[in-house]
Amino acid sequence: MTRRFLFVLGSARAEGNTELLARAAAEQLPSDVEQQWISLAEHPLPDFVDLRHDSDHVRPASDSDTGLLLDATLAATDIVIASPLYWYSVSGLTKRYLDYWSGWLRTPGIDFKTTLAGRTLWGVTALAHRQPEVADPLVGTLNHSAAYMGMRFGGVLLGNGSAPGDVLEDMPALARAKTFFAQEAPLARFPYDAAAV
Repeated sequence: MTRRFLFVLGSARAEGNTELLARAAAEQLPSDVEQQWISLAEHPLPDFVDLRHDSDHVRPASDSDTGLLLDATLAATDIVIASPLYWYSVSGLTKRYLDYWSGWLRTPGIDFKTTLAGRTLWGVTALAHRQPEVADPLVGTLNHSAAYMGMRFGGVLLGNGSAPGDVLEDMPALARAKTFFAQEAPLARFPYDAAAV
């Protein structure tokens, strides 16, 4: 299968530090790798309604924002969550997108979990702190989501920046961006599974 990257932009700000860092990493992808970029601010999802135990799960219309995101997610071999660090985890826009995965798991005819199994989840984030450990909850959210889905997890590319454009001054982050998507992404594991290996 030809690699197809979906970049899910979770910032409330266009061309923010996280997006700039994600684009720096994406520039290194081979020219034959397809890229699709979707801003969650430009394609807002409605509030998620938990219908897990109801029977009226229907596939969203392809011409809706929800349908666009579902179709793009299913078509991607690699999903990149580009979310700034908001209150030590993913942004609200990003969390809502991940909440929709719960509904898509139960949508008839798409086999969401089976389709995503074996594909790769990546993360990109910009944070204002100099200590990268403050992003651990964000990293955990993405790793655990990938583990539940049976996906690979390529880790999270961290950059430092608060004011617009700051991340472009973070030379170590820009250096990591050059090889970020070239690394081998292992199968994601929950911490209790990893400890047993």
